[in-house]
Amino acid sequence: MARRKSEVHPLRPDLPIYPIGVAAKLVGVHPRTLRIYEEEGLLKPAHKGSRRLYSPNDIQWIECLRSIIHDHGISIPGVKKLLKLIPCWEVKECQADIHECCQARIDWAEPRTLHQVGDKVARKQAKAQDQQKEKQGTAKKKQSSPG
Repeated sequence: MARRKSEVHPLRPDLPIYPIGVAAKLVGVHPRTLRIYEEEGLLKPAHKGSRRLYSPNDIQWIECLRSIIHDHGISIPGVKKLLKLIPCWEVKECQADIHECCQARIDWAEPRTLHQVGDKVARKQAKAQDQQKEKQGTAKKKQSSPG
């Protein structure tokens, strides 16, 4: 009797599977570098308890981020400001055919809060809500950090 081959499905690119040590080795950095990117708000890995887990998309974003910082010579605060104004592919100057199929692309200039597309007032309100949430999250981190 012939055996049926089981179908192998590739992992979803957004599935967080790599612990911080493995992720750091994949991109050639120290784990502390990834923690710094997270503290600065440039990276948002999944947390399972106290463990950070990174997806293949996160790995691809870290590689882009490293390129922006080292190849283009932009500081971390500079990257943060730029990403609030324009999408990552414009900062890195990716070609259209590359950024259109990129799973890790980030457009932090667009509000993440739901809003009516094409409504400029709703977009501004959504962006203001995003900024308020970010400030609240930063304030909570500062209160809980020793110091």
